[in-house]
Amino acid sequence: MDNILNTKSDIELMEPDRQFHFINLCKKLVLERKAELGRNLTYCVVTFGCQMNAHDSEKLKGILEEIGYEEVEDENADFIIYNTCTVRENANLKLYGHLGHLKNLKAKNPEMIVCLCGCMMQEPQVIENIRKKYRFVDIVFGTHNIYKLAELIFKYKTGGKTIIEVLEKNDAIVEALPQKRKYSFKSGINIMFGCNNFCTYCIVPYVRGREKSRKPEEIIAEAEALARAGVKEIMLLGQNVNSYDGGISFPELLKRVCKVDGIKRIRFMTSHPKDLSDELIEVMASEEKVCKHLHLPVQSGSTAILNKMNRRYTKESYLELVNKIKKAMPDISLTTDIIVGFPGETEEDFEDTLDIVKKVGYDQAYTFIYSKRTGTPAATMENQVPDDVIKERFPKLLKAVNENNHIDRYTGQVKEVLVEEINGQDTSLVSGRTEESLTVHFKGEADLIGQFVNVRLDECKGFYFMGTRV
Repeated sequence: MDNILNTKSDIELMEPDRQFHFINLCKKLVLERKAELGRNLTYCVVTFGCQMNAHDSEKLKGILEEIGYEEVEDENADFIIYNTCTVRENANLKLYGHLGHLKNLKAKNPEMIVCLCGCMMQEPQVIENIRKKYRFVDIVFGTHNIYKLAELIFKYKTGGKTIIEVLEKNDAIVEALPQKRKYSFKSGINIMFGCNNFCTYCIVPYVRGREKSRKPEEIIAEAEALARAGVKEIMLLGQNVNSYDGGISFPELLKRVCKVDGIKRIRFMTSHPKDLSDELIEVMASEEKVCKHLHLPVQSGSTAILNKMNRRYTKESYLELVNKIKKAMPDISLTTDIIVGFPGETEEDFEDTLDIVKKVGYDQAYTFIYSKRTGTPAATMENQVPDDVIKERFPKLLKAVNENNHIDRYTGQVKEVLVEEINGQDTSLVSGRTEESLTVHFKGEADLIGQFVNVRLDECKGFYFMGTRV
């Protein structure tokens, strides 16, 4: 089998054809092994982190399904992948906890292949730790070569040795590979990879690499293919979609995606305030397909702290941007991210954060207690805020967010809801989202899943609604 890998045709094949070649080779190996064992081979993908990781995991699942593995929820599978996150240091600890458990499972199942990928694998100290303490891990790769899963599996199965392949940069963007989506009616589309912003608290630019945008024609072709497959809602994904540069601007890309027949809703994430242009606001306001929801991370309301974070906007410029957005789209839903306790945050700085929460009136805020992230400039900054001070401030922030959101303004309105699933708490209900990304639960059957339904929002329950189909 080793000779197959070294044939001239393998070397000359271009991506993604090269990967389909390895998928076919792996498919043969899996068929043979299933026949030997007299049973199916199973896989489990465990995803940590952001929506881009979730989207990457759909690709990993697609490749494994094509090879011939069957998905199970149990980590005691024949092939286990942990798609890792490293935004916060406790995410690393969480993975090590999983690996400790997995060691015992693998000892009982010699068939098991353990695979690690994602952002955490881009850290050299992590790789060294895995080499020393977790020698039962079989395949390791990073963020830049997720598309090579089949090739790495083939190398491992034919060589029998641990495969570690972590690239320093993303030289290639390879899409158009098999994908197993969580939902048949909605999907993400990666439009760019990496980040150039270097916020002082964030490890992402170091593990995801510099920004690299896909060609617009590739994105449009993917959107068209998804529409033909029955997808009705897409989300354009990138660490900072506003800095998309595929030869056209992000607003222009958005307009082109809006022309794809069959796609009814378009979302995007994430937007950096420093790059959100007047042109984008105009496109959002004028294009019916673009959802009137914007996630606009503020992180802090203090200009001094924003400067230390290297966010490159001020409290005043952020509020001015919000006013522009609300003037163009009065009913828009705004959500945000906020960090409490960034190094050097004074009581006055924190009051500025509370003030911006009051002035903007976010429909939802994802709030975080600052924690040191080794490898970032903020981790070595002076004036780290004591834990007791952070614990005092955090509830005040939550209270301000709850008291100043105006989400109940939607009560009584009839909204179009894309039904996503049977409610996990009450099976007589279905759950879905409005274009404003409001979660709505209402009486319904499973045949509504994937459909757009008009629902009256009867009662606001904090950050979700109970409704009635009309």
